[in-house]
Amino acid sequence: MANFNKVILVGNLTRDPVLSYLPNKTAVVELGIAVNRRWRSADGQQREETCFIDCRAFGRPAETINQYCAKGRPILLEGHLQYQQWTAQDGGKRSKHVIVVEGFQFMDTKPGAARDNASPPPARASEPQEQEYAASSPPESEQPPAPVDGDVPF
Repeated sequence: MANFNKVILVGNLTRDPVLSYLPNKTAVVELGIAVNRRWRSADGQQREETCFIDCRAFGRPAETINQYCAKGRPILLEGHLQYQQWTAQDGGKRSKHVIVVEGFQFMDTKPGAARDNASPPPARASEPQEQEYAASSPPESEQPPAPVDGDVPF
């Protein structure tokens, strides 16, 4: 069976990005976005729900997001889901899904929308190197094989 892990989201930042660096000096930015969904229920009432999503970007894209983004700014993120598990200080098991950003695009161009009142051109994140990914992505040997021409996965 073929596997596919791709996420594309458009939402607003729920907090200012937090930039840090790995021991190998690779930039990592943690950010959160809120994505709204509107629909009409069976009884005809307008409904809305908000999904809050944690995201992470690496390298130069992490630095760009940190420099130009702030709470409330709309952004388009492209990436893949990653499952994380850990043990909390109280000894309980915790887990969550995180979007690992592979590409992004700022959705507004109005002055004053970013921290520096400037909006750079759309950016595409480069793939983090294997050592940066070690704790967050499966090794290439566990990646699904590429489809062969004419091989339809559905």
